[in-house]
Amino acid sequence: MKEPLAFKIRPTSLDEIKGQEHLFNQDGILRKMVENDSLFSMIFYGPPGSGKTTTAMVLADLLQRPYRLFNAVTGNKKELDGIFMEAKMSNGLVLIMDEVHRLNKDRQDNLLPHLEDGLITLIGATTANPLFAINPAIRSRTHLIEFKTLTKENISQIINQALQHPKGFNDELSIEQSALELIVNNSNGDSRYALNLLELAALNASDNIITYDGLVSIAPKINISFSKDGDNYYDTLSAFQKSIRGSDVQASLYYLAKLIEANDLISIERRLLTIAYEDIGLANPQLVSRVLIAIESAKRVGFPEGRIMLANAVVELALSPKSKSANIGIDRALHSIRTNPTQTPDYLRLTPVSLDEADKYDYSRSDIWHKIQYLPDEVKDEIFYEPQNLNSNEKVLKNNLDELSKIKRSSNLRALKKSNYQK
Repeated sequence: MKEPLAFKIRPTSLDEIKGQEHLFNQDGILRKMVENDSLFSMIFYGPPGSGKTTTAMVLADLLQRPYRLFNAVTGNKKELDGIFMEAKMSNGLVLIMDEVHRLNKDRQDNLLPHLEDGLITLIGATTANPLFAINPAIRSRTHLIEFKTLTKENISQIINQALQHPKGFNDELSIEQSALELIVNNSNGDSRYALNLLELAALNASDNIITYDGLVSIAPKINISFSKDGDNYYDTLSAFQKSIRGSDVQASLYYLAKLIEANDLISIERRLLTIAYEDIGLANPQLVSRVLIAIESAKRVGFPEGRIMLANAVVELALSPKSKSANIGIDRALHSIRTNPTQTPDYLRLTPVSLDEADKYDYSRSDIWHKIQYLPDEVKDEIFYEPQNLNSNEKVLKNNLDELSKIKRSSNLRALKKSNYQK
C-alpha cells in the first residue's frame, strides 16, 4: 500500500509542527507536559489539517507512552473493547481518537469508567466545537485544547518542507512561486489538503518542476474547508450575519459566496430569515416578505441561478436600516421570567376562581383595556421593548408607546370600571 505524502513526512517532534506556537513555545501547555513527563486526557479541537492527530502521536512518542489510534466513525465496538483489554494488560494506554464527537452513547458509556480511573488517557481530535459536540461527561474529564487555522506562511513552510524531506521529494522536485501560491491559497489553511494537492501536481510536473499552468490543469476548486460538524461552518454563518448586521455589503456578499460555493442553500435560507427578523426587524418589516420571496425563488430555480435572488436579498438586508428592538425585548422578557418567576394576575386568568364579577376582566369594555395593568406586580415597572431605529415605521410605534406610557395602568379593575361609568 502506497503511503500518502502527508503520512510519510508526518512530524516527529514538536518543533516540526507548524502554526501552533501558542501550544509549543517555551510557555506552551503541550511543551510543559513534555518537559514535566506528564500527559492528561485532552480534546484537541480546530480546523482540518491543523495538526491535531499528528500532535497527539508526537506527544505519545516523546513521552514514551504506548498508544492506539481509533476513529469514532469507522471503528467498531469490538475494536474499542480490544483497546480497553490491552490497556488493562499493559497498565494503561493512550487512546488517540479521531472524530471523537461522533462516538455514540454506548461507546461513551464504556469509555467513561476507564477515563475515570486513568486506565485510558484520551486524546480526542475534532473539528467541532467541544462545548456543543462533546458529551458533557467526557468533556468534564478532559482538557480542551484549541488548534488554530494554519496561516499561508505555515502552509508554504510545510510545502517547502515536503520538497526537501528525505521521505518526501528529497530536493528532486521544485515548484514555481506562482504554483506555490496557488496551492497555498487553495488549501485554505488545511495542510493535508495542500500536501495532497502537491503530491497530485508532482505527477504532472515537467522536468521535475511544478508549474502554474500544469497545476491549474489538475487543481480542483478551492478548499472551502468546512462541514456542518466543523467550527468553520458555524464561523462562516456567524460572520455572514455579523457582516449584514454591520451593514458591510461587500463582506456580506463574500460570506454568501462562501456558503453558495459549499452548496449550502438550507443554511442560507434559515440565516437570512433570522437576520430579517432579528437584525432589521421593525426598522423595515416589509423586507421580511421580500427575503422570503427571494428564498422561495432560489429554491425553485436552484444553483447556480439561485445566487442572483439571494444576492438581491443580502444587498438589501445589508444596506437596510437596522433595529434589534423586538429581539432585545423578548430576550429581556425571557431573562425576567427565568430570574424572577411570577404568577399571572387573577383577573387575567382564563377562568378565575372566587373573584367577584366586578373584579373580573370585562370582554365588552374596550374603553378600559389600555388602562389595565397586565404585568404582575413584581415586574410591573420592567421595560422590555425600547424603540431603536426611529425611521418612519418604528417612529410610529414609538409615538404610540409614548402616548400609552402617559396612562397610569391599574390592577384594580373594579375601580377602572366604576370611574369610566361615571364619565
